[in-house]
Formats: sequence, structure tokens, C-alpha cells
Amino acid sequence: MEELENEAFKSRINVQRAELPESISGLYYDDGTNQPLIALNECLKTKSEQTCVLAEELGHYYTSCGNLLTDPSVSKAIIQKQETKAKRWAFSRLVSLKNIIKAYEAGCNNLYEMAEYLSVTQDFLEKAFASYNSIYGKFKKRGNYIIYFDPPGIFKNIK
Repeated sequence: MEELENEAFKSRINVQRAELPESISGLYYDDGTNQPLIALNECLKTKSEQTCVLAEELGHYYTSCGNLLTDPSVSKAIIQKQETKAKRWAFSRLVSLKNIIKAYEAGCNNLYEMAEYLSVTQDFLEKAFASYNSIYGKFKKRGNYIIYFDPPGIFKNIK
């Protein structure tokens, strides 16, 4: 969380906790005239929840263009594409293939332990694996490792 907050600070993005509708976990807003803002819903209880939401909102900063919130000409399909890009950025930042291997090497034996190790929610981790499954297929080889996405798992190939 602190790493992401520092990154936002360096990028001159204001991060604040805010009272948002319960259905909105976070919000990225940049009108081009003021300092960009990421609002995190005050109802986010854990650091892991806050970290996942902040990462996704930073993903919007790095991958989105235009004002998706107030521009009525933006189609739902475009909004969905922007959401997918932001989520994929967040997944690769917090649950990269390298980080999955690190969690395995640290002794994580299941998704709960891996989520704890990576400081993300289990739901976020499961969505990351599903996203990687849609990108790479059932598995991806990385060095001496095979990372399985469906079902999630990792295998170290000892030569």
C-alpha cells in the first residue's frame, strides 16, 4: 500500500479516503485542470482491500484516456475495455508471474497463503489467475517454473 501511495505522490496524484456509494470501491478522476485524484471508499476495511483498489485506480492513470465518468458519448464497451486494461495493470503490478514464483518459494501452498504473502485479497488473486488464463491459456512457463492458471498452481521443474 505504501509503495503505491508513494508512486501516486511522485506522479502528483492525490489519494484520499472518501465516502462513496458502497458499490464504488475507488475512483480515479482527472479533469485536466486540477491535480488528479484517486478516492478510496472509506468502507474498505483491510490494507489488502485498499491496496487492490489503489492499484486498479493507478491502472486507470497509466492506461486510460478521456473522462469515462461524465462523457455521455463514451460507450459501455469502451468503458469495459478501459476497466480491463486498468485491472490487468493492477494484476501485473501486484500479482506478477515473478511474484507468484516468489510466493511459491516462500512456502505458500494455497491461494489464501499466496494472497496473504502478496498483500492482496483472495478475490483479487483469483481474478488475476483468471485474467492470466485468458491471456496465456491454462499455464505459462517462466524459467524453471510452470504456473498453472486453471486450476491455480505452480510446478518447479528440477533439471
